Amino acid sequence: MSGEVQAAAVLGGLAEGEQLEDRRPPRRPRDRRIGLGDWLLPAYAVIAFVFLLIPIAYTFVFSFNDSIKSNIAWRGFTLDKWLNVCNVEGGAVCEAFGNSIVIGLVATVVATALGTMIAIALVRYRFRARSSISLLLFLPMATPEVVLGAGLAAQFLAVGVPKDMTTIILAHTMFCISFVVVTVKARVASLDPALEEAGRDLYGSPAQVFWRITFPLLTPGILAAALLSFALSFDDFIITNFNSGSVSTFPKYIYISASRGIPAEANVIASAVFLFALILVIVAQVSRAARAKRLAKLG
Repeated sequence: MSGEVQAAAVLGGLAEGEQLEDRRPPRRPRDRRIGLGDWLLPAYAVIAFVFLLIPIAYTFVFSFNDSIKSNIAWRGFTLDKWLNVCNVEGGAVCEAFGNSIVIGLVATVVATALGTMIAIALVRYRFRARSSISLLLFLPMATPEVVLGAGLAAQFLAVGVPKDMTTIILAHTMFCISFVVVTVKARVASLDPALEEAGRDLYGSPAQVFWRITFPLLTPGILAAALLSFALSFDDFIITNFNSGSVSTFPKYIYISASRGIPAEANVIASAVFLFALILVIVAQVSRAARAKRLAKLG
């Protein structure tokens, strides 16, 4: 009986304590003062974002400018530049844009294929001068483009190779390989070798293991390296200017036209490229979110 009495007393004390807590006035939340750090970082982010978007906005707005010879001053709104983008100077801007696309695609395919094989060899195999090769691959990334472009131009001149689209592709492939190797190498290093060992245990040939296990796992890294390679090739001006000869690319055309005001047709192409890249990013993010939501439902 004494135990029951003690338990009843304890329960009675808890109930009384709860009643006392209910009678106490609610605590007022402390006033949170807004410090310098609360608004400084958001303000800095907004300023940086606006600073980055001003050139893009200027390019997009002046693609609708009713310009004649110069595209520096605003003369009025028109859609003619978007509807007849290839009519300026005999289609020179479209020809330069097409050359940049062809050079970027070819250089990307070659650099991605070679860079992927080099990355796999550096991670998976042990051979002489392996560390030296890894170090040398970083040199094109660390070397200033003016030095790299001048060196390649002197080499082509010494060998007697005429400067044309082929020399541009060779030059772009050379400096894009380093970026591909670095990107794919990180992906290869993160793979679990047990997955490939499981494929071999199931009597898969080396080719079957690579194409059904290794390559699908490497695909995200390879695609990222290819996109980076294409962006670098399409955007390059310095190395291209040294090794292009009479071939015109889109960055080279923009540079030559800048002295008299970049034509509105060039702004049209630049705006279209930006919108296309923006759509790709939005589609990728939406598909990624939908896939994550679908996997969450399955889980």
